[in-house]
Amino acid sequence: MCGIIGYIGRGRSVDIVMEGLKSLEYRGYDSAGVAYFVDKRVEVKRCKGKIRDLARLLDASSNGSGVAIGHTRWATHGKPSEDNAHPHRSGPVVMVHNGIIENYMEIKSGLAKDGIKFSSDTDTEIICHLVEKYHKSAEIEDAVMSAIKEIKGSYAIAVISERSPGKIVCARKDSPLVIGVGDSEYFVASDVPAFLGYCRNVIFLENDEMAVLTNDGVEVRNYKGDQVFRDAETINWTPSMAEKGGFKHFMLKEIFEQPRAVTDTLRGRYYHGDSHVTLEEFGLDEERMSGFKRIYLVACGTSWHAAIIGKYFIEEMARIPVEVDIGSEFRYRDPLIGKDDLFVAITQSGETADTLAAQRQAKELGAYTLTICNVVGSSSSREADAVFYTHSGPEIGVASTKAFTTQIIALYLLAVAFGKIRGVLDVERVEKLLGDLIELPGKIESMFDLDEKIKDIARDYFKASDFLYLGRGALYPVALEGALKLKEISYIHAEGYPAGEMKHGPIALVDEALPVVFIVSKDALFEKMLSSINEIRSRDGKVIVLTDGNGDSFEGLSDYILNVPHINEFLGTVLMTIPLQLLAYHIAVLRGCDVDQPRNLAKSVTVE
Repeated sequence: MCGIIGYIGRGRSVDIVMEGLKSLEYRGYDSAGVAYFVDKRVEVKRCKGKIRDLARLLDASSNGSGVAIGHTRWATHGKPSEDNAHPHRSGPVVMVHNGIIENYMEIKSGLAKDGIKFSSDTDTEIICHLVEKYHKSAEIEDAVMSAIKEIKGSYAIAVISERSPGKIVCARKDSPLVIGVGDSEYFVASDVPAFLGYCRNVIFLENDEMAVLTNDGVEVRNYKGDQVFRDAETINWTPSMAEKGGFKHFMLKEIFEQPRAVTDTLRGRYYHGDSHVTLEEFGLDEERMSGFKRIYLVACGTSWHAAIIGKYFIEEMARIPVEVDIGSEFRYRDPLIGKDDLFVAITQSGETADTLAAQRQAKELGAYTLTICNVVGSSSSREADAVFYTHSGPEIGVASTKAFTTQIIALYLLAVAFGKIRGVLDVERVEKLLGDLIELPGKIESMFDLDEKIKDIARDYFKASDFLYLGRGALYPVALEGALKLKEISYIHAEGYPAGEMKHGPIALVDEALPVVFIVSKDALFEKMLSSINEIRSRDGKVIVLTDGNGDSFEGLSDYILNVPHINEFLGTVLMTIPLQLLAYHIAVLRGCDVDQPRNLAKSVTVE
């Protein structure tokens, strides 16, 4: 949520910043703004609405500027409006900010006593006035340093000043910020895609660090004032990876990228012939893994559903107790976690605020911390004891697809590794489990043959007001994920439930207008799922069956049957997920929804 981009270099700064803002649209926003120098004066343009609305406010005077900052805002303090949009100004100081300042009311009260007048409802304006107060007698970087010592909360800021026209000052705490190092030009952004078209060498700012960008380079220092020397890292994503590639929406492109994403996640992580998972990829060794008494899987949203699936994997394959927690719940209780436990944070962005806070708490309590993450250099990956990168590539659509399925693959590999080390899985079983991975990308590819049939289902039910998704075992969290995808992008109320709980409440919702999606595996619970389908059918509910079993079993009991290729019960969770993603997508398109940027949602939830 919220996006920052700043540029200093050889001109065209506003064009570059506007391009960067467009690259950050996937994060979700409700207003946008840009600030740039015209001679030694800073012009600020901002508005409620989209970047295209902001573009209409710009004129030829912006073209020659060599310094600019821009922002897309997702409302926290204050409703979406021009006054609340960033950048904010106080005298010569102009700034943009991501995060939440917890003590802003206390600071605001003190500034009001000094005669400061406020023009917005935001906490960001408070920081701006505070910087300007210190800037009256100090250089801009020293003024920023003095200001941030007074604020509490999370922030990533970029500041320019009419008194220092050749500088951008930025700082961060608990909110991501990355520096791009180009050829005589420099960038600051909340995420790498903002400047990926111009440079791929980056410096990730750590917590409690500041950077000063000038035409001569980048200087990083910590809050003690000491200079920090850190080599730039090279990002291997290309700009084309973040483009739609001929698809109508990023989400559809990312659904169809899943065979490739899964292959990239697996590459070099295991050896089929040797029945061996590469433990180094998890930052673990056999001695450490043998010593864990319990595993905590902690995540938010879609990643939490992956964590629940991971619990089924690990407990069945390795027979070690697993607790699954939502990040925001873990951090506000007193968890029984310590040095004998493994804490696994699962986060696509590596910047999810609640998951990060839980990870830090677990580390303080002595647990070994591992993060399963997609974004190289993210906060979670840098702060954990070990990191497993899913390598699924940039995920632009707000509703997660390929990140989810690659998280499942990561947890599957982790479960196999634990199972082998703990002696639960013999060599023959490990060989079979790893061998199934070879077949998985091809079987995912075959799922796209169902797309036309899924479109037919969407056409029949896109006007429904409610959906119910039912599954058992590891397919229960798949039902949760299917329901979440539908509600996220189509705004239809949907619930996921364990099928065995249907008679404990959800069955009261069933009538001739309710579509019920059954996710059925050919396993020991097949007959019980068949019984549940009969119960829905007898109450005139609309039945959609997704199964890797014998589809003939559901003839006469269902309105639609989607047959999925069979694979082992663990990897079946991946295959069952694909049609649910496509169903949500096609329904959302038919309803005219903004698939890639659903209302009220953001890609990276970087504030609590």
